[in-house]
Amino acid sequence: MDRWGITLPLQGMGLAEQREIVAGLPALGYTDAWTAEVNGTDAFTPLILAAQWSSELRLGTAIVPIYTRAPGLLAMSGATLASLAPGRFVFGVGTSSPVIVEQWNGIEFAQPYQRAKDTLRFLRKALGGEKVTEKYPTFRVTGFRLEAPPADPPALALAALRPQMIKLAAAEADAAITNWLSPGDVAKVREVAGPGCELVARIFVCPTPDAEVARAIGRRMVAAYMTVPAYAAFQEWLGRGEALRPMQEAWAAGDRRGALEKIGDEIVDDLVVHGSPEACRERVAEYQACGLNTPVIALVTPPGGEVAGLVRGLGR
Repeated sequence: MDRWGITLPLQGMGLAEQREIVAGLPALGYTDAWTAEVNGTDAFTPLILAAQWSSELRLGTAIVPIYTRAPGLLAMSGATLASLAPGRFVFGVGTSSPVIVEQWNGIEFAQPYQRAKDTLRFLRKALGGEKVTEKYPTFRVTGFRLEAPPADPPALALAALRPQMIKLAAAEADAAITNWLSPGDVAKVREVAGPGCELVARIFVCPTPDAEVARAIGRRMVAAYMTVPAYAAFQEWLGRGEALRPMQEAWAAGDRRGALEKIGDEIVDDLVVHGSPEACRERVAEYQACGLNTPVIALVTPPGGEVAGLVRGLGR
């Protein structure tokens, strides 16, 4: 199926105020609604509401951090959503980052690859209704069984930015989730994932014909992400390491303004979609033409933008 997703909750409006927009998404050509979990809403609550507001959308988490919830709690949350939206929930998990895990939640960020592998294997069993007693390399579970496992277990997806995690997603999950890439980068990720793994990517979209406004917003976003080691390594693998290094060095030296100035227009134009709604739709479609299965638009509202109108404009 040719998919077209959007990120919930939409920024700039209260969650409870989004019912009408979410209910109207399928009529606009959207097939999917995906959430994130950083320091705003949790990943599950918006999808619980969306499951009631629309019976057509596929719902996904992109992603739920695997350190900040214990394995049994992860399984319970996933089972609840799978039961609310049978056959249309994708449970996306990932390691998140040391800032979120260690600095914000006081949990050790240890053995991320192995923890991801162990979590996927546990969730596959638990969501399938099995009683799990297992000493995994990164945690132990003894005698856990869901009281009410979903009749239709959800598909599993894993956040993956580099070859090792992408291969793990292809082997142990049903989809790989990535972000911060250009259409031209998709082929490199697809080559590692192979033909049978669904590729999901969050794409930042700022619908405005004012390129300077979009680039100013994009520079701040690029700096915030590309100074995080995992994202910096991802861009290095994709071939942008040298182009981003002056920004990263200025940022590390405490020169925030200078760091922004060292992000070239070509970097922003590669990684942030901007232009008229029509131009943005065409650019997102390029990702699909290059091998991405599920683009998930993250709407970046420009100054003066009206959220409902922008959502309409970006529909297919």
